[in-house]
Amino acid sequence: MSGDDLSQASPPVASRPTAQPRDPGHAESRGDWLAGNGSWLTTHLVPLVLLVLSPPFAVLLWVIVIHYDGSVLAVLDSPGGLLGNFPLPSWQAAAMLLGWLGFQLLLLRVLPGERHLGPVTPRGNRPEYRLNGVAAFVVTHVAWFAATGLGLFSGAAIYDRFGELLVTSSLLALVLCGWLYVKGLRFPSSSDAGGTGNFLWDFYWGTELHPRLLGVELKQLFNCRFAMMGWSVILLSYAAAQVEQYGHLSTSMMVCVGLQVVYVFKFFVWEGGYFNSLDIMHDRFGFYICWGVCAWLPSVYTLHGLYLVDHPHELGWLGAGLLFAVGLLAIRINYAADEQRQRVRATHGETKIWGRKPELIRATYVPADGKPRQNLLLVSGWWGVARHFHYLPELALAVAWTAPVGFDRLLPWFYPIFLTILLTHRALRDDERCARKYGEAWAEYRRRVPWRMLPGVF
Repeated sequence: MSGDDLSQASPPVASRPTAQPRDPGHAESRGDWLAGNGSWLTTHLVPLVLLVLSPPFAVLLWVIVIHYDGSVLAVLDSPGGLLGNFPLPSWQAAAMLLGWLGFQLLLLRVLPGERHLGPVTPRGNRPEYRLNGVAAFVVTHVAWFAATGLGLFSGAAIYDRFGELLVTSSLLALVLCGWLYVKGLRFPSSSDAGGTGNFLWDFYWGTELHPRLLGVELKQLFNCRFAMMGWSVILLSYAAAQVEQYGHLSTSMMVCVGLQVVYVFKFFVWEGGYFNSLDIMHDRFGFYICWGVCAWLPSVYTLHGLYLVDHPHELGWLGAGLLFAVGLLAIRINYAADEQRQRVRATHGETKIWGRKPELIRATYVPADGKPRQNLLLVSGWWGVARHFHYLPELALAVAWTAPVGFDRLLPWFYPIFLTILLTHRALRDDERCARKYGEAWAEYRRRVPWRMLPGVF
């Protein structure tokens, strides 16, 4: 709906999962479509460049902040010592990462939570999740504060070892991507799997849409619990490191970390809605997603907090309060937009949006199993403002929690810049996918809601 689907049909999960070659004519994901229709540039060169350059670049960001005070110009002035500053993987870092993964897996499996069925897949399957993210968030953070308070480990331990943790996580994620590549071809979890014969593309994009292991959806485990939960704990470690080094927590760090922790908490309140997103519904679990959440997210999404550890300037309580309030407002609007979308889906349109009956377009499509289905496209509320309006508060929030770093350095602003590019590309990509999927219904939606993200501009 408005890009993210509201699948109303509920066919049973396939009983005999077997990997199948992708059928570009029925594929709903842009990645699947590109595999059959894309150019050599998009299916070979781009994946190769990203596979080769992304892992060292993610670590390079940490190197520049820690060893060059966040200055790219300083690196250019003395590039000779750059390689010597790169961290090395370690067994201790591997133990920390695997311990964290095991802890999150345990919480996912044992904490109470309702059974949640995701949207129907292109081949008629329906993934199953356990919704206990809020409980896992509370237990994780209580355990972290209790352990650091009791002196079981330093609150700054993640910050102190972040370089080796980052490079170790990156390498382990590459191994995991290799295993996922083989799994999708040889022993898939459902029929939404298969390869194209192009190893580069299949490794980069993935060979399976919803891989499972030990009854756990691996996308939920890694995207939500390993990465998103880790995002919050990494930032808390940065805050603890600043207190250890300077004896106090700056207002700039309070705003930066506080807004992101609230955002992560909101994510788990909304976790069921995340399973309707492009990442889960249409992107396969390969390098693009798997390595991205294990290495790119912890590096890029926390970069501003990393910079603030050694730059504890004060914003003033009034300035900090205003900036925090702007961030909270952005979170609230983002949540309200997602809530409208979820409520329309849950009630099949029998609800009110901004006090009125929602305006809907009923779009029929035919997935790979050949059975026609119908989705709802919401044309009112926030979704009548722009087809991807919810990206605007995301960008505003990113600016709010990055603004405390100031403007002395450009590098700490890398995340908002990257997010702008990512969400713009995602809006274009989703429009393309929905146009192929819904045809005239999507053309009608475009006519009624002409703007993708920012009314009057884009």
